[in-house]
Amino acid sequence: MPAFLFIKKEHNMRLDKYLSENANLTRKTAKHALHRSDVTVDGVVVKKGDVKIKEQVVRLNGVLITVKGPTYIMLNKPVDYVCSTVDDDGLSVLHLIDEDLHRGLHIAGRLDKDTTGLVLLTDDGQWSHRITSPKSKCNKVYMVEVMEVLEPSLVDVFKEGLELNNESDLTRPATLEILSDNKARLTICEGKYHQVKRMFSAVDNHVTALHRSQIGPLVLGDDLAPGQWRKLTDEEINGLA
Repeated sequence: MPAFLFIKKEHNMRLDKYLSENANLTRKTAKHALHRSDVTVDGVVVKKGDVKIKEQVVRLNGVLITVKGPTYIMLNKPVDYVCSTVDDDGLSVLHLIDEDLHRGLHIAGRLDKDTTGLVLLTDDGQWSHRITSPKSKCNKVYMVEVMEVLEPSLVDVFKEGLELNNESDLTRPATLEILSDNKARLTICEGKYHQVKRMFSAVDNHVTALHRSQIGPLVLGDDLAPGQWRKLTDEEINGLA
């Protein structure tokens, strides 16, 4: 007896879209497969891409097409790679990931080209929104190196909030841990544009190196060298939700 596939019941999906999302096909190649009679739905050849799929069994050249679940990836971003799905001014972080996983992925919390460290990629929009939304108050931890000596008084300044250039509101309270004259660990719970660099600029200092080591409970460990990645476990996914 064939195994049935279940798609969310609140909507039907077009067959061509179903194929492109679950069989690593583009919409164009999916339509070609349909025209060649390569696709069956519940054992019947279907050539029209607008046929609605809900709980039917779909096969491509006799191979059962299973519904792909969402993808969740953590990556240790090297310097010079850009957090963009388009390689416009450098190498995209997507180039570091297996090509068959690229479709639909976006970056949940980008890093600058010269910033290294933890990057999350997913095709689950709701999950990434919960991480990046200011309302979620998801902590991000950065290791920072700066040009000028870090004065102890800055701990209270960062805790009280800083006025950034072209911003009407102060930054939310941040935790600054001074590790040496020019190195610190900074924890923030928001993600304004170039926020860490702008925070130190607001206190007349300049960031010379920046590395994100943690997002929420997820810590970038020594198991991932720069440029390496892995899929998140169910526990890690739920911990960030």
